[in-house]
Amino acid sequence: AGRSSSKMAQSGTLVAEKKQQQSGRSIWEEVPEAPVDPILGVAYAFRADSSKQKLNLGVGAYRTEEGKPYVLPVVARVHRELLDANEDHEYLPIEGYAPFTEASAKLILGPESPAIAEDRVITVQALSGTGSLRVAFEFIRRFYRNASGELPSVYVPNPTWSNHRNIVPDSGLAPTKLYNYYDAASGGVDMKSIVRDLSAANDGDVVIFHGCAHNPTGADLSMDQWRELLELCTKKRLLPLFDNAYQGFASGDLTRDAGSVRLFVDAGLDVVVTQSYAKNMGLYGERVGALSLVMSSKDPKVRSAVLSQLKQVIRAMYSNPPALGAKIAARILRDPELFAEWERELVMMSKRIYSMRVALRDALVANGTAGNWDHIVSQIGMFSYTGLTAQHVQYMREKYHIYMTSNGRISLAGLNPTNVKYLADAMKDATSAYPMGKL
Repeated sequence: AGRSSSKMAQSGTLVAEKKQQQSGRSIWEEVPEAPVDPILGVAYAFRADSSKQKLNLGVGAYRTEEGKPYVLPVVARVHRELLDANEDHEYLPIEGYAPFTEASAKLILGPESPAIAEDRVITVQALSGTGSLRVAFEFIRRFYRNASGELPSVYVPNPTWSNHRNIVPDSGLAPTKLYNYYDAASGGVDMKSIVRDLSAANDGDVVIFHGCAHNPTGADLSMDQWRELLELCTKKRLLPLFDNAYQGFASGDLTRDAGSVRLFVDAGLDVVVTQSYAKNMGLYGERVGALSLVMSSKDPKVRSAVLSQLKQVIRAMYSNPPALGAKIAARILRDPELFAEWERELVMMSKRIYSMRVALRDALVANGTAGNWDHIVSQIGMFSYTGLTAQHVQYMREKYHIYMTSNGRISLAGLNPTNVKYLADAMKDATSAYPMGKL
């Protein structure tokens, strides 16, 4: 009787499925449409625009003065050398390419880092910045608890890179909490609010910091302000996670751009560090990144256990990372001559971005756009948080075919001497049509 009932149930299920297929209904028809990504959506809209005057200021990638993608000469040459050497395409170990992970840790922490010398650093290769963060938060969900023994809250700056707010809950943690970061009146950092909001966190919670070139604002903390936050994190036993997407690209100085991370690590705290080589080496599509856990403990058993569990996370997520980009990056990081050439390229790119900041500010002053635009120059990195509202952004998109994210963030990489005035004049028109508060 049991077998008969089972066969009848299976038969009924098959009949129901067949009827559903015959009716033209999809088993996925209840899946809701996901919202368009706020950054990538700008690129989609730009590509669909047929205007010859269109201008894309949403792209988070370096461009030449001609608006073309830029392949760093040192990267291109190393790539060719690897191809000529007939490098194999074998799987990398789960934790990645060892010459790359070792060099990557030294780049961000410093070649003389006490944490490296004391074997307190575990570095694994991951899929650029996003992948590094995803592995980090999966590991945190599995093995880290705050001082109350609970899953930690994760604090992100307000505003922050939009994907931070996707990655954290997708890792099984609660939606992110915000700490106010930006002072709209000055175009700089709101230190008072940062301290207030992080002081309200539970002891042992996690806080994401942008190591340099804060995205989207371009407003960075001074070293004195970082020291104040180090004291706060130490007091409240917060776990700092430094997201580093722009080392060397922000100021042109790799050491300066790593200053915040090294300050915390050298203080002996447990610190999580993510790195991306998309911007600073132009390896966007190769997905080259690293995740480092810097431990306060020197216990080799702890180190071994942590590494084993990171490998477990990676194995189930994507098994092992891609090889080519990591081999390119490793060769540049480990060869003194190639490294020096790369440093010169970083200086060139950062100088071009800064020159566009000055040119835009000067053009806004020259055409008499209302407000003070000095914050465009005082900010750093690829982006500027202009202060334009969503209304201004929509106005400029419809009338001038200029594309940027709705929060008024622009990528300076999309500007060149031939289009700066066009943007400045559009900004003047938009802010005249919809007057804004004092910047």
